[in-house]
Amino acid sequence: MKMRLELFLVITAVICASSNPLNKAAGRKKLLLISFDGFRWDYDQDVDTPNLDQLSKDGVKAKYITPPMLTMTSPSHFTTITGRWVEDHEVVHNLMFNSETNLKVPIKQTMTRSEWWDNGALPLWITAQNQGLKTASFYYPGGGANYSGQAVNRALVLEYGHPDDNETEWRENIDKVMSWFSEEDFHLVTMYYGEPDSVGHAKGPDHPDRKVIIKQIDRTIGYLREAIERHHLTDSLNVIISSDHGMTTVKKRPQVDEVVLNKYLNLLKLTSFEILDYGGFGIIKPRLGKEQEVFDALSKVPNITVYKKNEMPESFHLAKSERLPPIIVVGDLGFNLNSRFIVYVNKGDHGFHNGEMDMKTIFRAFGPDFKRNFLSEPFDSIHIYPLMCKLLQIEPAPHNGSLAVTENMLLNSGGESTTVVPEPTTTEKPTGGSQTTHLSVALLLSTLLLFIFTGL
Repeated sequence: MKMRLELFLVITAVICASSNPLNKAAGRKKLLLISFDGFRWDYDQDVDTPNLDQLSKDGVKAKYITPPMLTMTSPSHFTTITGRWVEDHEVVHNLMFNSETNLKVPIKQTMTRSEWWDNGALPLWITAQNQGLKTASFYYPGGGANYSGQAVNRALVLEYGHPDDNETEWRENIDKVMSWFSEEDFHLVTMYYGEPDSVGHAKGPDHPDRKVIIKQIDRTIGYLREAIERHHLTDSLNVIISSDHGMTTVKKRPQVDEVVLNKYLNLLKLTSFEILDYGGFGIIKPRLGKEQEVFDALSKVPNITVYKKNEMPESFHLAKSERLPPIIVVGDLGFNLNSRFIVYVNKGDHGFHNGEMDMKTIFRAFGPDFKRNFLSEPFDSIHIYPLMCKLLQIEPAPHNGSLAVTENMLLNSGGESTTVVPEPTTTEKPTGGSQTTHLSVALLLSTLLLFIFTGL
């Protein structure tokens, strides 16, 4: 009887162990998110891009995605990595600013300033780390900050003056990231490239050099796929390729009159803070009691739209921001804002209304969890966050996106339709149904064994 009981206990333990679901970390796929800054949705349509074309056959392509309002690098990237609207995460500009002290910090210098990024919205790196995953940021905006004292496991920060277009370095960076996945078991890496934004600003989106950079990006994607295979990551690494905003040609004299706001109001007399010489998006803090006067004067300026912050369209998702000052100015497409005189030299720019097609961006995805040859209808970039959480098998932090918008891209979604319809925000939570079923089977088998070995 004693021998029978010991044998029963051994077999029961084996059954229970085998019936439990596999450890999630053991079977978990890895994820690489790559952002090519300023890659407009149609940049691959006038250039020979064999590798991007192949991606459309081997994975998922969206017709385009819509960045958040406002269409700038830091706000848009942080929306992608948090799944929160700009009014929620409060990274409301590329410049770090304080409208009370007149502080203005250039974009590259903000990358390690945690007080600019850490406003309560938790980025994916930290959420993943808190659930046992290993994460890294390679030049991605926000990766160099701390969040409630927590830092990304590994973060490389882009320094001022670093060249954006060195193809050799691009490949070296890919090799480095692949080794992080294959040799150091990182689960999530976010990677940032500063092109084609730089060439778009300097020479305009229609310049031949922009096409040269797109070809370089295409070669880099080809190199990425080779590197994935070389590091034996084909069956374990999902890849999402995206961008933060598009680019449009800046309208300049002598063809058009450029916007100079001081012609219409005395900025020194009526305002105490401004950021106006920076693309198509401007912010103004009127002096006490001057808000209506400033608003009325700006309403007469051609080629711009002026908003009181609390009266902005709900679709902007900016009105609740505590950081933004009371007056917001948005230039018509291609019309850069100038404060007192014309200082802006860029041939191309962004920061304009996110409904403009020139502000739309790309989305590509491939890997073991994605369907092949799948064309998605357009969607907002905010929905990328819950998709990434699904791929990493983690519980999301509170966010404004919806997995329902993107999960039909996945092999296990079961859907065939390419139409996506945004739904109200939900934070998806994993269920315990599968584990309960396995445990019930184990208990049933154990009971049967008990009858067999005890003769009851």
